[in-house]
Amino acid sequence: MCSPQCRRQCATRRRLHFLRTCTGTSNIYRWLLLPSGGSARLAGALLSAELSVDYPQKKGVLRDLRIDVFPGEILGLVGQSGSGKSTLALALLKLLSHTGAKANGRIVLLGQDLLSYSERQMRSVRGRLMSLIPQSPLAALNPALRIGTQMREAWRAHSRESWDSQTKRVTELLASSGLPSEEAFLRRFPGEVSVGQAQRILIVMSLLHAPALLIADEPTSALDPITQRDVLDLIARVTTERHMSVLLISHDLVSTAGLCHRLAILHDGTIVECGPPKQLLHLPLHPYTQRLVQSLPKWT
Repeated sequence: MCSPQCRRQCATRRRLHFLRTCTGTSNIYRWLLLPSGGSARLAGALLSAELSVDYPQKKGVLRDLRIDVFPGEILGLVGQSGSGKSTLALALLKLLSHTGAKANGRIVLLGQDLLSYSERQMRSVRGRLMSLIPQSPLAALNPALRIGTQMREAWRAHSRESWDSQTKRVTELLASSGLPSEEAFLRRFPGEVSVGQAQRILIVMSLLHAPALLIADEPTSALDPITQRDVLDLIARVTTERHMSVLLISHDLVSTAGLCHRLAILHDGTIVECGPPKQLLHLPLHPYTQRLVQSLPKWT
């Protein structure tokens, strides 16, 4: 067995590999190296948030919620409808302003507090450092634009590089996501593909800029069970291959537990319990988590 010092060194090397691969930007990499006693110390969490969110007609949608996502981790956020899951996703991306909601606290990504960022600064974060896979894929895609056009616009929104220079990379992303890479497929409209294909298209679009953190908001809610499994397997695979972190938001405790390194249980606007899936499923501590586990089907 490795000594404690050896384990720390191995963990540090894995994190450094993740950061270099994931960000590719020396300035971002330096944000994660914090001075401590004259030497560099690697910060633990990729994302660390403490949030409270109020809507004009509903206060306390999120209440002192605290959540951390670590490099290379898939963190599952599980809660029932109305518990604040999608509000958290929008708050992390600072997309709540159009709803009239107000967020207080801090959102620290790669060492920078995003709550202090202007809208112009956030455009350099969304899509590039932190990306969203929305729920309801056919609703998220513009029915009047071809798939290739929407992918090109998603690229141009966050990069000055030529879209034509990305042809090889886009072809590889499509192929690795189980989608056709031919021009004929990219010329289709969203209504000409299946719901499962539309969800995969959104995943490809979210990966275009190789973000450090992927927020998947109920990515399988509109899919049949077999396609759900395929999409979750795809998310797990690209996370490993691309050294990304994922915040997987879902109401489905079983499928989330089978994919994630840790589970966070959201209830009434706050995280009531967080830990490894095996621990939460076999020894839940909070009464709400206990009710969730008890509600799972029993197979005989």
